[in-house]
Amino acid sequence: MLLERDLIQSVGFRNVREGGEVTGFQFRLRMPSYRGMAASLIDGVAVRVGDLVDVPADVPRWTFSGRTYSLQELWDSDGVRWPLEEAAIVTVPHPGGLPEGTHEVSIQLRLRMSYIPEEHQPSTYEVSRHITLTSSEDGGPFQYGVSLYSFMTDYGTVMDLETALAAVADVGATGIEILGEGHIERYPEPTTEWIDRWFALLEKYSLEPTNYGSWIDTRLHSSGVNARDLTAAEGAAMLQRDLRLAKRLGFRFVRPKIGVVSSDLVPHPIWTESVERSLDLAAELDVVICPEIHSPTPIKHEVVDDYIGLIQRTGTKHFGLLLDTGIFQDRPIPLKPGELPGRRPAFLDGIAVDPADIAGIAEYVVFIQAKFHDIDENLVDQQIPWEPVLRALKDAGYTGYLSSEYEGERVPWRSIEQVRRQHSLLRSIASRL
Repeated sequence: MLLERDLIQSVGFRNVREGGEVTGFQFRLRMPSYRGMAASLIDGVAVRVGDLVDVPADVPRWTFSGRTYSLQELWDSDGVRWPLEEAAIVTVPHPGGLPEGTHEVSIQLRLRMSYIPEEHQPSTYEVSRHITLTSSEDGGPFQYGVSLYSFMTDYGTVMDLETALAAVADVGATGIEILGEGHIERYPEPTTEWIDRWFALLEKYSLEPTNYGSWIDTRLHSSGVNARDLTAAEGAAMLQRDLRLAKRLGFRFVRPKIGVVSSDLVPHPIWTESVERSLDLAAELDVVICPEIHSPTPIKHEVVDDYIGLIQRTGTKHFGLLLDTGIFQDRPIPLKPGELPGRRPAFLDGIAVDPADIAGIAEYVVFIQAKFHDIDENLVDQQIPWEPVLRALKDAGYTGYLSSEYEGERVPWRSIEQVRRQHSLLRSIASRL
């Protein structure tokens, strides 16, 4: 498992309980030096949280390898170490704990380096970071999950599979969504060892597989003198390959992203036959195929009508709709540096679908990708109007997963904190509906 670059880690920020009472809070610290060191060289950490907490360096307690120490106990210790690869858990006594929401956590960490002259000691590290203490609300009628797509560009560079699952579990989520070709090592034929590790990590972090993202690449052979479209049989083979792999990994839903033929995402004509050829297998595996309703396609559109028409015509229970909440975006995504107005797709300004439209398709919706782009330090989403969206889902009787799909700025590790903010925001709103 990998650590975040910031000294103060976002994963692990929580209130702590003893005997049924909240007695304080804790966070994790990465070793700031280039090497691990004996814990007896720690000179303490002063902690301030906004105007709520301000404690001197000798107050917090330290946990290494499951054992907790006072600062004096660390000074007297022999053999206790703070490894480079292990975050220290710092616990700050504070009766009642911290309120939910985003907090500015500031520390002054002091370490003693024996090879630096005493007049320049201790070595001091002063840093601050905004971190969200996720909501303890029950979250209303919904279940909560995260798509590993949220960690795109982090995954495989500064984040591995366990780091990602640990971040998901840390917000209290129970569902994990993946992209088959994005997150399965040696896709489409993972090793037995990888599959064993997948299930071991699911058990370790108490997560269940939810939705598996796949593709029907209709332009697979679209270049050169022999260019041609994919056939329906070939499309069905792609989909069936992923249905089998998804079932093998424990998933209940498979989202096929089907090649499109228009700017409003009308799918390639082979989609119907490719899906119908696969319905018997989906029923045999008890997996639901669910293409997504994704901006710039609104709910009231021929694409959605055709999907519902297939359900009504076949009577299948193994085909449904996946709703991407990006369709409800009602404020623009800010322009990137150097990006000119009018030079990007118009849907990035939002297509502002009315959440009331959910009622007309609710009986067919089986999964929600909770798309978002930016939530500020006051837990205000800058693009998605969550209260009317969640109210419409609740009123329609939806009780399935809200699976976070962060699609904002791809600065390393930013996604972890953004997902924390979204889960706190969604739970808070849903609990009040």
